[in-house]
Amino acid sequence: MQHTTDDRSLKELFSDLSGSISTLFRKEIPLARAETSEKITQSMVAMGAIVGGAILALAALLVLLQALVIAISELGVPPGWASLIVGVIVAAIAYFMIHKGTNDLKASSLAPNRTIDSLRSDAHMAKEQAQ
Repeated sequence: MQHTTDDRSLKELFSDLSGSISTLFRKEIPLARAETSEKITQSMVAMGAIVGGAILALAALLVLLQALVIAISELGVPPGWASLIVGVIVAAIAYFMIHKGTNDLKASSLAPNRTIDSLRSDAHMAKEQAQ
């Protein structure tokens, strides 16, 4: 005996709904796996491009610094002193960048001070109103 939609019990409707949802999820899981795998591959290719670009940027920086050494030595400064001057300047810049970066990463500078102050203010106001 075939049921029409109106003749079906609530139990049968929920059973069909449950079965349909279960089937839908079973079909969605492989799709999610495939999409995740595709995104991971895409991310890995992008990371490879970034690393390759960073390596080339470092090589370009070295060539430009050597050109600076040559330019300074062309001005009459001995090549050894020209290399020392460029090396000291680059080392000083690196030191200040590293120093600033480590200071910016200290826990005290990362704390959400405005939020903490706001919560303290809210707690103080709540205590005042409770009295």
